[in-house]
Amino acid sequence: MYSCRQYIGGQDRSGTGWTYCLDARAFLADPRASFTLKRRLELTGGDSPEGDTTGIVGRVALSSPQDVTDALQAARAARREWARTDLDTRMELGPRLHAALTARYDDLLGILISEGHPRRLAEWEIAGMLMGSSAETVAFYRSQLEQRFDGPGHSLALLRKPDGVVCLNPPQNAAAANSFLGTAALGAGNTLVVKAPRTAPLGVAFIYRELVAPVLDELGAPPGTVNLVSGATRPMLRQWLTSPYVDDIMFFGDSDVGLEFGEKCVAHGKKPVLELSGNDCLVVWNDADPDGAVEALLECFYGSGQICMVPKCAIVHPDIADRLLAGLTARCRALRPGYPDDPEVLLSPVLKIDRFHEVLADAERHGCQVLCGGERLDVDGRPSLTGTFLEPTVVRVDGLRDARRVRAVREETFFPLLAVVVPDERDEGELLDSVVEFVNENEYGLRNSLWSADDKVIDTFSREVVNAGLLKVNDSHIGFVPYLGTHGGTGRTGGPFGELNYPILRTSRLQGVAVAKRTPDTAQGAPCGG
Repeated sequence: MYSCRQYIGGQDRSGTGWTYCLDARAFLADPRASFTLKRRLELTGGDSPEGDTTGIVGRVALSSPQDVTDALQAARAARREWARTDLDTRMELGPRLHAALTARYDDLLGILISEGHPRRLAEWEIAGMLMGSSAETVAFYRSQLEQRFDGPGHSLALLRKPDGVVCLNPPQNAAAANSFLGTAALGAGNTLVVKAPRTAPLGVAFIYRELVAPVLDELGAPPGTVNLVSGATRPMLRQWLTSPYVDDIMFFGDSDVGLEFGEKCVAHGKKPVLELSGNDCLVVWNDADPDGAVEALLECFYGSGQICMVPKCAIVHPDIADRLLAGLTARCRALRPGYPDDPEVLLSPVLKIDRFHEVLADAERHGCQVLCGGERLDVDGRPSLTGTFLEPTVVRVDGLRDARRVRAVREETFFPLLAVVVPDERDEGELLDSVVEFVNENEYGLRNSLWSADDKVIDTFSREVVNAGLLKVNDSHIGFVPYLGTHGGTGRTGGPFGELNYPILRTSRLQGVAVAKRTPDTAQGAPCGG
């Protein structure tokens, strides 16, 4: 059993208790017995739990308000020394973390699977961490933090200065992978306090205690540069908001909650860095590679659609809609539930089953056609009124004009439901304009993607779609590439200042420096104009 205490000011510290983490396979096999065991251990377990702990894969210490205050104070005390650390030394954090991730790949993969991430999803998450710490990406970060120019009469510089103490609240659905974004804030020269969520703390704890903290020690970072705490979300966020030691708060979560929290941050003098909901569009033109487009559309069902950056809504050219949908639904029917360690399983248990049925019923009331799915399943794929899985579901929505009346099109769907909008047939130029307008009218703006072989269509899409942090063309919707960020977006995804999110930039600020060159006159102290 992996056990992680708090990490505050460079020291491991006992907490007020433990969060015990169930193995996902054991939970799916017997939910009632698993919860009973978890509750018993958390109420009576102490530091040395007695009795059978089969089905428990780890535990993370819980933090008191005083522990959190101590973590914030430790981060504040370390910020000046870490910020003045040579930039090249701070940038070494990236490649060393990349090496540490590679060396401990299997360990982290096992933890993510035990927390309920299907193996393929967990592998994708780690791929994102590796890309975010790759040599190419880190070199780009380095170029953005310091630029120097030799101007007439002056030596000039554009420098990004760290904001100070950054607190990070990752989401529950992909806590470990999203928490890794905090390492870029460290590279900018900030110190960091990370909260491991009580529902899925192991991956976050492993990354920061077993990978990040040792690398920082190797680089000579002062104690308190990174701190790990865990506890209930709302009280800790309130404590961060009112603390004089906090400068920035990175918040991941629902758009309604996050936008309101962003307002509170500003009111308390904190910079909010918001990573909120997504409702990504994927456009398939009539000349697209059908196999590639279907593969990208199937990414909707990673983790049963409970990932913010998977495609949630497709717009398919009417010329190929019937053929493409036939291929897509055939592939969807082959997807099945199962245990997360099964390499063939893509689906995971769904938290918002009631909302799924509400949204599906709304689609049917609006005349949409359910092409496949819609049933509740158990872990073995059998229909079950109490099952925790849902069949991958595809609904066809005919016509662009009224499509946004359908909740499955308008809202973020955090379950395995893909709405496919088929526009009415019309002139190609008019149709493309309408599709671009439709994508830009989306209230969310995380990612959008296009499949087309027409350079003019690609150019129009790339130039005129403004509502997204990232556009992908003829590629995996969720795939990672060097240089470009993985998160961030416009509208309800990132708030009024949302854009492609580089945490190394969002947690720092630009400062210009102009140093007048010395001349014989200035060296002798001649007055200006003398």
